[in-house]
Amino acid sequence: MHATASASPQLDPSIRKHAWAWVALTLVLAVHVTDEALTDFLSFYNPMVTSLRARLGWFPMPTFTFEVWLGGLITAVVVLLLLSALAFRGSRAMVYASYPYGLLMLLNGLGHSLGSVYFGRLLPGVYSSPLLLVASVWLLICAARRQTNMPA
Repeated sequence: MHATASASPQLDPSIRKHAWAWVALTLVLAVHVTDEALTDFLSFYNPMVTSLRARLGWFPMPTFTFEVWLGGLITAVVVLLLLSALAFRGSRAMVYASYPYGLLMLLNGLGHSLGSVYFGRLLPGVYSSPLLLVASVWLLICAARRQTNMPA
């Protein structure tokens, strides 16, 4: 049987680059969660959600206690890191999962950055938001390149 570079995860650099971009974004997310926890993100987030619910009558975002919020995010980071094994194996599903993950983290980083401009103060989580922006764009680029290298 004749093996091609695109058939072997060890030989296709786009697989490794994509997988490392996934890991990098996930580690940056862990840094971002730490940033938010240390700068009391929930003291900004929970009142904002409550205010939007009062004004709109319904708003789909929940409020959190610190323990539930932090526990959920730690679990998400661990699961995302575990999924990186699939990315290193060249899983097609991981390429497709990279688009919503990268976009969500891009919007998260933009929200902290632009929110700080809008509110005229540094919002909790803003210190790590540039890292989110860079890492999410890198994942999106690597996913697009990986997708073009995948066999049909």
